[in-house]
Amino acid sequence: MTGRLSRRALLGGATALLAAPALAAGPRGARVVIVGGGFGGATAARYLRRAMPELRITLVEPNRVHVTCPGSNAVIGGLEPLSRLEHGYDRLRSRFGIEVVHDAAVAIEGERRRVRLGGGAEIAYDRLIVSPGIDLRWNEIEGYGEAAALTMPHAWKAGEQTALLRRRLEAVEDGGVVIIAAPGNPFRCPPGPYERAGLIAWHLSRTRKGCKVLILDAKDSFSKQALFQEGWKALYGDMIEWVSGASNGRVVRVNAAEGWVETDFDRFTPALANIIPPQGAGRIAVAAGLAEAGGFCPVDPATFESRRIPGIHVIGDSCIAGEMPKSASSANNQAKIAAAAVAASLAGQGFASVKAINVCYSLLAPDYGISVAGVYDVADGRRAGVAGSGGVSPLGADAHARKTEAEYAVGWYAGICADAWGG
Repeated sequence: MTGRLSRRALLGGATALLAAPALAAGPRGARVVIVGGGFGGATAARYLRRAMPELRITLVEPNRVHVTCPGSNAVIGGLEPLSRLEHGYDRLRSRFGIEVVHDAAVAIEGERRRVRLGGGAEIAYDRLIVSPGIDLRWNEIEGYGEAAALTMPHAWKAGEQTALLRRRLEAVEDGGVVIIAAPGNPFRCPPGPYERAGLIAWHLSRTRKGCKVLILDAKDSFSKQALFQEGWKALYGDMIEWVSGASNGRVVRVNAAEGWVETDFDRFTPALANIIPPQGAGRIAVAAGLAEAGGFCPVDPATFESRRIPGIHVIGDSCIAGEMPKSASSANNQAKIAAAAVAASLAGQGFASVKAINVCYSLLAPDYGISVAGVYDVADGRRAGVAGSGGVSPLGADAHARKTEAEYAVGWYAGICADAWGG
C-alpha cells in the first residue's frame, strides 16, 4: 500500500478551508474551551487558531494519547500495529499554542459559562465546543455491561478493547464461529461492523480452516451493503453470513460467563462474540443537558450551536447532524464549521452557512477497498445530502480499482490525522 492520496480523499480532510478565514483577535482575553481531543476537538482547536491567532484556546482531554477508531479494524485483522493509531497533543501545544489540559470534564455550567474538571478546577469560557464522542448504552442488550465486555469485547472505543479483540481473535481455532452483533441506527461509523467482518475473515482465511463470520444485525440494511456483499462473496465465498433484524438478527441478551448470545428465537455459542451495543452522546454532553431523549444532541445545522444551551457547539459523534453520518470525516468537517462560526461570533461578524463533506473508506482485505462520499448542505432545518453529489464505489470494479481504493484509504487516514493533530 503506497498511501497515495486522491482528490476525493483530500476533500474529506480539507473541506471548509474557506470557512476559517483569519479574523480579528476578538474581545481581549476571550477564551474558547474545547471538551474532547478526538478528530472533532483537535481539528476545532487548530482551525480556531488559524482564524484567531491571539485567541486563548483550551483543549480538555483526559487521555495523553488519542487512539483513533479509523484503522482499528485493520489492527484487529492483523494488518497494522495498534501504535499506528496513536496520536499525541505535543504539536498542538508547541506549533499552535493550544493549552491542553489532561483532565476529565465532569460538569458544564452553561449559565455561568464554566467547565468543571475531575481534579476540582473550573475553567471559564466565552464559547464552548463539546466533542466527547460516544458512550455505550450498557445493558440495553440484556447481560451486556462493562464486565461482560472483558469477555465479549465491543472494540467500539479504540485502545485496550481493540487489543483485547485482536487477542481473542488469535485464540479462535479451526472451525470456529465469530459473531459480530451490529446495533441499530444511529451509531458511530455505520460501515464499521461490516469492514470488521471482512478483515476478520481475511485473517481467519489465512490462518485457520473452516471458520465462519456471522453478523447478527439489529437493522434490515446497512451502509455500502451491495459493495460489502459483493466483496465478501468474491474474497471469501460463503464464509461471511449477514442476518437482518427482520430475519431474527437482533441480539437481545448475552451471557458472557457461559459464552452464549441470544436473538429473539435462537441461541448461539460462538468461539468469539464481538458485541457492539447501542450508543449515545458522550457522558458529559448528556449530563450537561445537551442531549435529547434519543441520546444525541440537537444542534443548529449551520453552526452546530446547541439548540438547548446557547454558547455551546456540539460536534462529531455526539450531535444530531441530519443525514451526515457519525464518522471521523464528519467530525473533522463539523469542527471547521463550528470553529469558523465561533470565531465570527467572537469578532462580532455574521456567519453564512457552508457545505460539509463526508468521505469514508472501508477495507475488505489489504488490497480491496470501497468508499462512499457525500456533500451536505442546510435544508429544512437540518443537514441534508446535496442532490447529485458524492456517491459510492461502482459495483463490479476490477482488482486494480479495488487496490487503488485501498491505497487511497491509507492516504486519507494520514491526511485527516495530520489535519487534526498537526502531523
